[in-house]
Amino acid sequence: MRAWFLLLIGCAWFVRAATLLSAADAPDFDRQIAPLLAGRCLDCHSGSESKGGLDLSTLQGATKGGESGPAIVPRKFSESQLWQRVAAGDMPPKKPLPENERKLLQAWLEAGAKWGSDPIDPYRFSTGARAGYDWWSLQPVKSPAPSSTTDENAIDQLLLAKLREKQLSFSPPADRRILIRRLTYDLTGLPPTPAEIEAFVKDPSDSAYEELVQRLLASPHYGERWARHWLDVAHFGESDGFEFDKMRPNAWRYRDWVIDALNRDLPYDQFAKLQIAGDVLAPTDQQAVIATGFLVAGAHDSLLPAGDAMRQIMRQDELEDIVGLVGQTFLGLTVHCARCHDHKFDPIRAHDYYSLASALAGVRRGERALPAATVPPDLADKQKSLQKELQTLEAAVRAAILAERTIDNKAAVRAPEPTAEWEFDGDAKDSRGSLHGQLHGGAKIENGLLVLDGKSAYVSTPPLAKRIRAKTLEVLISLNGLKQRGGGAITLQKLDGSLFDSIVYGEKEPGHWLAGSNFFQRTTPFAGEVETAQENEFVHFAVVYEAEGQIRGYRNGRPYGSEYRSSNSAMFEAESSQVLIGLRHGPPGGNKHIAASIDRARLYSRALTAGEVAAAAGVASSYVSEDELMAQLTPNQQAQRRRLQEELAAITPKVDYHRDRKTFAITPAQPEISHLLVRGNPQQKGPEVRPAGILSLSPKAADFGLAANAPEAERRKKLAEWIASEQNPLFARTMVNRLWQYHFGQGLISTPNDLGFSGGQPSHPELLDYLASEFIQRKWSLKELHKLIVTSRAYQQASMPRSEAIKIDSNNRLLWRFSPRRLEAEAVRDSMLMVSGKLNSEAGGPSFKDFLPVARGGTQFYQPQDLEGPEYQRRSIYRMWARGGKNPLLDTFDCPDPSTTTPTRGSTTTPLQALSLLNHSFTLRMADAFAERLQRDAGKEIDAQVALAFSLTAGDAPTAEQKQASTQFVQKHGLAPFCRVLLNSNAFLYVD
Repeated sequence: MRAWFLLLIGCAWFVRAATLLSAADAPDFDRQIAPLLAGRCLDCHSGSESKGGLDLSTLQGATKGGESGPAIVPRKFSESQLWQRVAAGDMPPKKPLPENERKLLQAWLEAGAKWGSDPIDPYRFSTGARAGYDWWSLQPVKSPAPSSTTDENAIDQLLLAKLREKQLSFSPPADRRILIRRLTYDLTGLPPTPAEIEAFVKDPSDSAYEELVQRLLASPHYGERWARHWLDVAHFGESDGFEFDKMRPNAWRYRDWVIDALNRDLPYDQFAKLQIAGDVLAPTDQQAVIATGFLVAGAHDSLLPAGDAMRQIMRQDELEDIVGLVGQTFLGLTVHCARCHDHKFDPIRAHDYYSLASALAGVRRGERALPAATVPPDLADKQKSLQKELQTLEAAVRAAILAERTIDNKAAVRAPEPTAEWEFDGDAKDSRGSLHGQLHGGAKIENGLLVLDGKSAYVSTPPLAKRIRAKTLEVLISLNGLKQRGGGAITLQKLDGSLFDSIVYGEKEPGHWLAGSNFFQRTTPFAGEVETAQENEFVHFAVVYEAEGQIRGYRNGRPYGSEYRSSNSAMFEAESSQVLIGLRHGPPGGNKHIAASIDRARLYSRALTAGEVAAAAGVASSYVSEDELMAQLTPNQQAQRRRLQEELAAITPKVDYHRDRKTFAITPAQPEISHLLVRGNPQQKGPEVRPAGILSLSPKAADFGLAANAPEAERRKKLAEWIASEQNPLFARTMVNRLWQYHFGQGLISTPNDLGFSGGQPSHPELLDYLASEFIQRKWSLKELHKLIVTSRAYQQASMPRSEAIKIDSNNRLLWRFSPRRLEAEAVRDSMLMVSGKLNSEAGGPSFKDFLPVARGGTQFYQPQDLEGPEYQRRSIYRMWARGGKNPLLDTFDCPDPSTTTPTRGSTTTPLQALSLLNHSFTLRMADAFAERLQRDAGKEIDAQVALAFSLTAGDAPTAEQKQASTQFVQKHGLAPFCRVLLNSNAFLYVD
C-alpha cells in the first residue's frame, strides 16, 4: 500500500515536472507569438469589425472566439479553432504559415497558450505586410565607423563596400569639361561660360575643384536652382486652383524667401521651424511671417458649398492636405493616410493623424500684412558689428570733408526755387505758380496751417502745366501725436490714379511713424530710423526722385532710411497729372487720408541735391557724397569698404518696394477642440484629441503637454520643435535623401516622400545614416552637405556605360558610374536664354506672367502667350506659377502640376519635345538671338562662330567631323537654323 502511495506521489511529481518543463520551454508570447499573430492574423482579426467576429488581439477575444467557437483551448491545441484552420491551410487565406511558424504556434498551444501583453500592439513589430515600431527609418540615427583608415571620403568607402560585394568598382574620373558642366548645372541650373570652362580646365591645382564648388555654392543662382526643388515638394502655386483658380498676387514672397534662405545657408532646422511657425517664433520678423507660406502653398477650393456638412468635409480635406504636406516633407511619412482608419502599412493610428491635425487646425490662408523688414535674429549681431566697422572706417574721412567745407564756405547752399508752393496763409493757393488748391471734405485752414481730419479732408490742384519726370516732394508736417495708417502727405499723380509718387506716413508700432514714397505702385518705406510722433512737433520731409530712377528720403534735411533704385522714374504728363495734399491716392481709387497739420508743401520739377534739401529744411548739410568719400579713401580702404558693404547687403533685408506690403501666408485662427472622426466623417465625432505629434512613434517627445483647447500659436510652436529635433531620426534622413536624389538622379530610398513600409529599404542604409549624422554635426548646413557629396569620387565619376556592370546593376543603384540626366524643363528654357545672351538675371520680386488672364463667370482662366521683352526673359523660377497657367514648352518637358507635391520629377521622351524644340516661337526667337550673339562675339568667320556655338551649348569644341558638317550647314541654310539645331542636340539637353 505504501509502495502504491509512493508510486502515485512520484507520478504526480513527474507530471508536474513535465508541465513545469514544458512551460519553461514554451515560446515567449511577446517576443515570438505576438509578432506572429500581428503579422499574420490581426489585419483581419482585431478591432470592432473583426472578420468572423474573431478578435485575436486580446486574450478575452481569443478565448471567446468568433462565429465558429473558441479560437484557443489551452493544452488542447487540436480542439482550438485557430490551430484547425492553420493546420488545414485555410488561414491565413492567401499565404499559409511556413512550417517553422506552424511548429512555433503548436508548441505555444501545447504548452498552455500563456498570454502576454494584452492587447497585442499590432504596430510593435514589422512584418512582411507592414512596418512596426522597429522599422528601420524610425530607429535612432547611427553614424557607421569608417571601413578603412585611408583618406578616402567616407561616402566612397561605404559605396565601394557594396560595389566590391558584386565585384564592381567606380568608373574613372570624368573629363574636366564634363565635370564643370555637371557641377554648374547641378548647383545653379545654368551652364558654365566658355571662359569658366577654360579657366577650370587649365588649372591643374588640387584645390581647383574645391574652389569651383565654393564659388558655385556662393552664387545667387544656387538658391534659385535649389529653391525650385523645394517648391516642387511644397506644391507651391500662385493661384488657388479648383473652379475659380483666383490669383494670389503676393504668393511670390514665399518663393523669394526660400531662395534667400538657401543662399544664406539658413540651418535646415531653422528653415523647417520658420515654415511651420515663423510668425509665432519671430512675430516681428517680416521674413519669418513670409516663411509660413509653406503651409498654404497648395491648392484651395474657394467655392464654399451652402450646406454646413459639406463645408466641414471641405475643411477636413484642406487639413488633410496640410497634414500630408508636413508629414511627407519633413518626416517622409504618409501620415494623411490615417485620416479614415489606422494606417495600413505604417505604425500610425487614426488618433495620431487627428493629434497632428489638431496641432495644425488653426491654419487658415489669405493675405497678411507684413511687419517692417528687420534683420533675422541669427544675423542681428553680425549686422551691428559690420555697421560699426564701416562707420569707424568712414568717420574720420567724413569729419575731414565737413571741416574743409566749413573753411571753404562750401556748405552755404541756397534753398532752391520750387515749382509750386502751398503755405496755407489763409487759403490753399499756390504762392509760386498757378496750381491753386481746392479744399475737399473736412479740410480747413486754421492759423496758417492746413488741418486734415484723416477721414475725408484733402486738397487737390488743377492739372500740371508742364510734364515732370525728375522731381522732389517736400512737406513740413505735424501728426499731432496721432497714429497713422499709410496716409498721404503730398502726392503727384495721374488724373486717373494709375500712377503716383508720394510721401506716405504709416504706423510701424504704437506711437511711432515713418515716411515713404510710392513709385509705379511700389511702396518704399524709409524704415530703420523711427521717430516718436510728439504732439505739435513739425517735421520736414523730402523725397527726391531722380530721372535715372534713384529715390532718396530726407528727414529734417538729413538722409533718412534706405535709398532705392528703380528701372526708371515716373513721367507725369502735362494736363493729365495733378497734386494732392493729405491723400495718398486720389479719385477714382482714392484712399488713405491723413490726420495732420501741414505748415507748407512744395513740389520741385527736378531732383534736389542733399545740400539743397538741407537748405530747404533750414539746416546745414552734413551729407557727404559717394564721390567725395571715395576720393579721400586709400585704395586699401576703398576695398575694405566695398567688402563691408557687400557683407551687409547679403544679410540686410531688401526694402519692400511693392505697393501692397502683404504676403500670402497663414492667417491663424484659434481652432475648436478637435475630435477623432470615425471614418473621417465630420458628422461622427469620436473622443477629443490633444495637439501632439505621432504618439505611436515617440510617446514622450511627441506629447506636447498641451490641452485640447491650447492656444493656436503654442500648437505650431511645439510641432515645429518636435519635427526639427535632433532626436527625430526621420527629419535628418528625409532631407539628406532628397539632396542625394537631386545630385545623383535617384535617392538612397527611391521614394523621398515615403520612408515607411511602402517606400521600402534604402540601397545603402549605412551611407544614409552617415549623411544624416554629418548633417546634424555640421549644424544643419545644406551647403556643407552639398560640398561633402559633390567632392566624393562617386560624384566625379565618368558616365560612360560598362557592359559588365550593366549586367549586374542595370539601374546603377550601386553607383558604379554617374548617371546621365536630361535637363529639367526650367533648365532647358533658362539655358536657351543664357546661350542666346538674353537671360535677364534680375532676382526676386513679383512674378512675370507668360499668359493672358481672362476672367469669365467668376473663374480665372490663363491663356498662354509667348511674350517678348526683358521682363519675360528672367529665370523660369520667377514666372507666375498659376495652377491653370500652363506653359506649353515647360509642360512638354515634364514640368509638374503645382496642384500636387512632386518629390521626384518624371523624365519622359516624346515626339512633342522634338516638335516644341523645333517649332515653338520661343525656340525660334532664341535661335535668332543666338545667331546674333555669335555674329557679335565671334565675328564674321563661320569657323569661329561654330566653335563658339559648340562651346556655349556643349561646353566643348566641335570635332573635326562636326566642324565640317556645321560649316557646310551654315553656308547652305544660315546661322539661325544652325543655332536651332544645336538647341535640339543631346549635347545641349543632357548632362553627363
